[in-house]
Amino acid sequence: MEEIEEGQLVLCTVTKIVGTTVFVEIENNGEGTITTSEIAPGRIRNLRDYVIPGKKIVCLVLSNKNNKIHLSLRRVKLNEKKEFLNKLEKEKGYKAILKTVLGEKHENVLKEITKDYSLLDFFEKLEENKEILEKYVNKQEAERILKILESKKEKLKEIKKFFKLSNKSSDGIKIIKNILMNACKGNFYEVSYIAAGRYMITLKGKDFKELNTELNNILNKIEKNSKENNCEFYIEK
Repeated sequence: MEEIEEGQLVLCTVTKIVGTTVFVEIENNGEGTITTSEIAPGRIRNLRDYVIPGKKIVCLVLSNKNNKIHLSLRRVKLNEKKEFLNKLEKEKGYKAILKTVLGEKHENVLKEITKDYSLLDFFEKLEENKEILEKYVNKQEAERILKILESKKEKLKEIKKFFKLSNKSSDGIKIIKNILMNACKGNFYEVSYIAAGRYMITLKGKDFKELNTELNNILNKIEKNSKENNCEFYIEK
């Protein structure tokens, strides 16, 4: 188990809902709890509108005392969630490279690296000084790792789309936030607020066809959820 601290973001999986408490499994850190007041702002009529068992969520650690970890879902901002998930995706990719080259011993090498650096910091420093890799692996393994990293530097393609989304109810901002979070969940995306209910969504990837398919799927989800929540939704041509 890794040590976690107050103020840290963690990836969790909802395991059960008991009364007004949501129980989650924190990745690599056991169990945590979220009270109703930390699920979302405002009055919550049904917790299952926000969380259901099996759903993965990003939470903020409020406290970690006496083996009890208290978390918040509502205090995690959209941009913080996006950055955190992107970081996890990068770490996952780096671990996969080490496993591909080093096989069974990759875990021991990973343990040695993370004694000195965070995994992301290590690979960033590797850009400046490739020789540090040979502190942990032999020359041949280092060359293979660097070759894979170089091949992954292919520039990502990018597509953008503008749309309008608004809701005139008193909790309209919360409704819009939930619509965007649910529609874009798990995708490499960025949603930017422009002005007056106008947004821009950006997707990045290696294949334009796949990106267009993914973009259309996201926009269809936003449109469906908008109708269900009495929102005005319009895709700009």
